[in-house]
Amino acid sequence: MTFRVKVPFLALLLPAISLSQEKYSNEFLNIGVGSRAFGMSQSVIASANDVTAAYWNPAGLTRMEGPVQASVMHSEYFAGLARYDYAGLASAVSDHTAVVSFSIVRFAVDDIPDTSELIDADGNINYDRVKSFSAADYAFILSYARNARKRRVGPASIGDSENIDGESQGLSYGGNVKVIHRKVGEYGKSFGFGLDFGIQYLKRHWSFGVMGRDITTTYNSWSYNAEKLSTVYASTGNNIPKNSTEITYPRIILGAAYSTPINENFGISAETNLNLTTDGRRNVLVSADPISADPTFGLEGNFKKIAFLRAGIGNIQKSKDFEGKESYEFQPNAGIGIRIKNFSIDYALTDLGNVSDALYSNVFSVRLIFNNPTR
Repeated sequence: MTFRVKVPFLALLLPAISLSQEKYSNEFLNIGVGSRAFGMSQSVIASANDVTAAYWNPAGLTRMEGPVQASVMHSEYFAGLARYDYAGLASAVSDHTAVVSFSIVRFAVDDIPDTSELIDADGNINYDRVKSFSAADYAFILSYARNARKRRVGPASIGDSENIDGESQGLSYGGNVKVIHRKVGEYGKSFGFGLDFGIQYLKRHWSFGVMGRDITTTYNSWSYNAEKLSTVYASTGNNIPKNSTEITYPRIILGAAYSTPINENFGISAETNLNLTTDGRRNVLVSADPISADPTFGLEGNFKKIAFLRAGIGNIQKSKDFEGKESYEFQPNAGIGIRIKNFSIDYALTDLGNVSDALYSNVFSVRLIFNNPTR
C-alpha cells in the first residue's frame, strides 16, 4: 500500500521542477535562518547583527560580537516529512576591519521510496528492488562585509559614536556569492549562481537596512537522466523532462528598526520590512505587475539581554471563501530566546499557512561567540 501511494508522487515531482519557471524558483532560500528571525516573521533586515546576518543582510556582520561566531539551526515541516537545516561561521579579518562568513542551507525530503524498478522484466513485483532517494536543495553562501569608515567591526571602539546598544553608528555594507545545487536522486540535478548585496545604517535608536537578493538574476540549469526516467514516465503517460533553466528574479527588501530601553532591566525593539518582488503579481498585500509588495512586522522584548520574547506577523494575503467573500489572512509567529554568557539558544513557533491551516513547525537554533570577554 505504501509503495503504490508513492508512485504518483515520483511521477509528479519531476514535471513540477522541469519547467523553466520565472516564479517561485529557489523558494527554499526565502524560508529564512535563525529562530530569532522566524519569531519576528523575518523582520530583521535592519537589525541583523550576528552570524545569521550573512543570510539576511551581510552588512550586519560588521556589528557581531566577538571575532568569531558560529550558529546551527534545525527544523522540520509537514510532520517531519521535510527537513530544513542551516550552519554558519563568521570571522573578523583584516585586523578586525572586515568580516567573512560561510553558510550552508539544506532543504530536503529524504528516504523517498523509488518504485520505478518495482516490477521486473518478467512482470513480477519484487519489493527488494525498491530503493530510496532524496530530493534536496543546497545553498553555499560566501559573504564579505565591512564598515564604510575603516573602523573595527563589532561593538563601538573608544572614541566612536554609539547607538543605544553600544554599536558604532554609521554605514556598513556587504555582499554574498552563492552557489545553489538541487538534486532529485538519480533523476535530475541543477546548479545555479547568484549575488546578493546589502547595506545597514545606524543612527541612535534607529537602524535601517536594504537587501538586494539575486541582484543580477539567478539562473539554475537543470539536467535530467533520460534513461532513468524513460520507463516510469512512459508508464504514467508523462513527457520526459528536457534540460531547462529556472530563473530567479531580483528581490529588494527594505527595513527599519527602532530600539529603546524601558528601564534598567527591560528593553524593546520593533522592526518592519517591505519585500519587493520583481517577477509579476503575487498573492500578497500589494499585488501588482511587475512589482508586488509584502510587508512584515516583528517585535522583541528583552530582560537584561538575557531572556527574549518575540512575535511577528507576515505573509498577509487576501483570500475568498466558497461564497466569494474576501478576507485578509496572515501568518503569525512567536519565539523565545535565552543567552548565557557567550551561548544563545532560540526557539520559534511558526505557521506555514494561515490560522485555519494550523501548519505549525518548531524551529531551534543555537549560537556561540568565540573569544569574547564576558560582559
